Amino acid sequence: MGSSPPPSSSSSAVEEIVRREVLDWDDEVAATARFKAFSGQRSDWEPRFVFWRDLILKVARHLGVCTVRSSEVKNIWFSRGGLTPLCLDRVLQEMYNNGDILLRGELIDPSSGHLYQMLRRAGQLIGGFRRSPKIGDFEEHLILKPLLQESASNVIKNLAENHWTSTCVITMNKFQSICKRSGEASTVLSYLCGCGKAQYLSIRKEDIIEGVKVSLVSSSLTRISSLDNDVLHLVWTTEKLQQQLNVIDNRWKLSRKMALTSFKLGNKQAAFRCIRQSKMLSESRSKYTLLLDLVEKVLSNIANAESTKKVYEAIQIGVRAMKEYEISMDEVKDHLDELDKHVQAQKEVDESLESMPLQALDVEEEDIEEEFKKLELELSGETHHPLLQEPLAPDVKAATSPQAAAQTLSQTLSKLNLEAA
Repeated sequence: MGSSPPPSSSSSAVEEIVRREVLDWDDEVAATARFKAFSGQRSDWEPRFVFWRDLILKVARHLGVCTVRSSEVKNIWFSRGGLTPLCLDRVLQEMYNNGDILLRGELIDPSSGHLYQMLRRAGQLIGGFRRSPKIGDFEEHLILKPLLQESASNVIKNLAENHWTSTCVITMNKFQSICKRSGEASTVLSYLCGCGKAQYLSIRKEDIIEGVKVSLVSSSLTRISSLDNDVLHLVWTTEKLQQQLNVIDNRWKLSRKMALTSFKLGNKQAAFRCIRQSKMLSESRSKYTLLLDLVEKVLSNIANAESTKKVYEAIQIGVRAMKEYEISMDEVKDHLDELDKHVQAQKEVDESLESMPLQALDVEEEDIEEEFKKLELELSGETHHPLLQEPLAPDVKAATSPQAAAQTLSQTLSKLNLEAA
């Protein structure tokens, strides 16, 4: 699992932060004293070191990053008229010596094996993996440990607010969205894995599904189980289904608005196509919602079992839940494939409706116009959105006569209650 480099910070943004934090930044006497190189005993330069260390952390905190470029810190952040502090190399060195700075090589690779991670953590405890403090030039990317710890704590706090269990399994996309920056997410995950508070998950199906298991309590995680992988697959499925539902909802609202717009412009054929599309979208949404409910019920059963702290019972309940609701990993995939075919078939229907003349519907033009007038009167007093799940009128195609088709169309329009644009 790779990581992206930290974004370059704007010099103007940093300057604004520095001036806000250091009120006498423009004072020449104070600046001259601060910019000098360290010399003498530690007691002589300790106050200046604390000043620069705290200022570096404050700037990074305001920028919302825990990884910085050493070249930017030394040459850009604190530049005054082209002059840079001569002590920053020593400041960064001391921060590294004190444990305030980590290097990427000191973090655990989240995708490595559990045994390797245990050995690496043990080595770090005895200092075997810590580089010599007498390092020359720093690496370009420096990790500010205090801010990394804050970011990791915020991630766990965010997850704990939305989960009542001692652990949770989420997708990598969800984890990255909580961290806001993909590069920072990689660093935070590495740190949490190094602390035993998180473990990386990967399921290799047709597509690789990546996820994270996070401990929301003080205790470390146990080894990954097959149930964790199943939960990750279910969570990933719920996210995909929810994304599809959001797309359907947006298309449904757009179809309703387009139907009324087309009617007002006198394009009754286009208005009817939009109504038909809205009906099919509602039917499609019902299928997605049904599958999503089934998956969420399985996840709820597993989560409720885990909250009792009985792992064996959790596994058994999870298995029983899958059997009870007659759903399996393969069945989830089959449903998704079926829904993909349904979406494709819907597109074909849309194309057919676009090419179908209004006369082919076998509906009297006067009846259609009358129903649209009723629709416009309803819309003028409508103040709320109807639910998508409400019962749908029978399909227009089922009509066997012009009178029946007109009646069916009237029922469809009444059910849809298209709102004004």
